[in-house]
Amino acid sequence: MNRQAQAAVLFLVGGALLHAGATDLYLRYVKAGLRPMLLVSGAVLVVTALMTVWLDRRRAGGNATHDEAAPPNQTPAAPDNAPPPPDQAPAAPGAEPSPPEAARAEPRNAPSPTKAEQADPRAAPPPPKEPHAHREPRVAWLLLLPLFALILVAPPALGSYSAVRSGTALQPPYGYASLPPGDPLRLSVVDYATRAIYDHGRTLAGRRVQVTGFVALDGDGTPYLVRMALNCCAADAQPVKIALTGRVPPVLEPDTWLRVTGVYTARRTRDPVNDGPIPYLKVMAAQPVPTPADPYDESWNQ
Repeated sequence: MNRQAQAAVLFLVGGALLHAGATDLYLRYVKAGLRPMLLVSGAVLVVTALMTVWLDRRRAGGNATHDEAAPPNQTPAAPDNAPPPPDQAPAAPGAEPSPPEAARAEPRNAPSPTKAEQADPRAAPPPPKEPHAHREPRVAWLLLLPLFALILVAPPALGSYSAVRSGTALQPPYGYASLPPGDPLRLSVVDYATRAIYDHGRTLAGRRVQVTGFVALDGDGTPYLVRMALNCCAADAQPVKIALTGRVPPVLEPDTWLRVTGVYTARRTRDPVNDGPIPYLKVMAAQPVPTPADPYDESWNQ
């Protein structure tokens, strides 16, 4: 892959990063706080690609100008009435001109022909071939496939498939913030689960809460309301689960986003994957909602 192709790849990668950072597409890969760095990285790659192309063209133009300005390496012709060189005697009238000394002289390092070559000139070895430039391996262009996939195909956020195969990532919090007034009280999946497990629902007693997440069904059909929590990017995302009880809709499709209104219950269960604690939420009403722009929960990083 030559420098022009490398510059093209850099430009496409930078453009993809700028496109993802300028839209909500980047939220499927990294958390919202990394948006400025994503935009700066894309801009740096685009500028680097443009500078690479500009420098290559400038260097090529400078070489062409130097070749045109260089004088031709020619030996001036001697005038007709110039005397012969000191080591060359004047030719006798009617004699054939002798060939130049360089043509008559044999190269000093030339190998002497063998007997077989003298008998048959065709037996002489072929002249050595001139070295040629090696071509770049075509497999290097396969590096563009993930790039085109990033530009042309927008992958969905992690959903129920990853949630039921990973254990809950619920962790004890450092503290609990004061809950604002309101009915119902809007909480994230992580906030409700931590208060229900580690605070034993003391701050949730007697209040209706509203939680939004996607549906995941366990192997035995147990419905969970899940949100993938992440620290940095989608590669380290882990699920936090809330089991549903009460007026659960009779038909639930995995990866359907629901806004669930309910009340705290002391009932809890264990995650079959890692034996982590999972609280229950007693459902009073459930409403399907569109997929949010930011499908991940970053509340435990704040």
